[in-house]
Amino acid sequence: MNLLRLARYTTHTSAVALLACTIATNAYAQGRGGGPPQPPRLAAPVDLTGYWVSLVTEDWRYRMTTPAKGDTGSVPLNPEGQKAAAAWDPVQDETAGNQCKVYGAGGLMRIPGRLHITWQDDATLKVEADAGTQTRLLYFSGPRTQGGDWQGVSVASWDRSRSPLGFQFFGAPPSSGGSLATVTTKFKAGYLYRNGIPYSANAVLTEYWDRLDVPGGDSLLVVSSEIVDPTYLAQPFWTSTHFKKQNDAAGWNPTLCAAR
Repeated sequence: MNLLRLARYTTHTSAVALLACTIATNAYAQGRGGGPPQPPRLAAPVDLTGYWVSLVTEDWRYRMTTPAKGDTGSVPLNPEGQKAAAAWDPVQDETAGNQCKVYGAGGLMRIPGRLHITWQDDATLKVEADAGTQTRLLYFSGPRTQGGDWQGVSVASWDRSRSPLGFQFFGAPPSSGGSLATVTTKFKAGYLYRNGIPYSANAVLTEYWDRLDVPGGDSLLVVSSEIVDPTYLAQPFWTSTHFKKQNDAAGWNPTLCAAR
């Protein structure tokens, strides 16, 4: 079994060790015929570049509105997580300059909006979100950042097996090429949703990025995520977030972070 998949069902500590092993061995995809390794951009089994717009297919209440304080039923918080959520104060966040707490790596993909995915170089994918004007950099080779900001450090690898969810969307099978797998750590503590549902700076975010080409010509991006956070979560928190491919930048509208 792929170690990155297995890590989804292990403890927090084991997951980190297994993921590190997987990424080290898959930093560069091997060229055909036993030749030299190809850079990740050329070795990509699936094209994720372009403009993508959110499809809100689950958790509408939490994603399209700011839920009431204490509305945490969709997230497996432990007692410390419940306590932190009950203390949410958006005015205090604004005063402290923390209005971007829901736009960090743990919450950004769930905010409705648009993504623009490009290659920054042959070993780095750049994911720009118009929500909060945020940028995530996904590194296939050594990260060139120490983290400590909202987006942290994301280490990427190509996973050439099928999506771990093994599902079909609108009757279309997942791309046979494979997935992008990313593991993100070293970010600032933030919110999973706008109403202060927390994740800590010690959390580990694992994501699979799958492209699905459906009948009728549409292309979809499904980002399956797991966040493990013993500080605030009683168990791993799983989500799947959907986007539709756009032909151009229509509707692209970068906005500033907002605490409420």
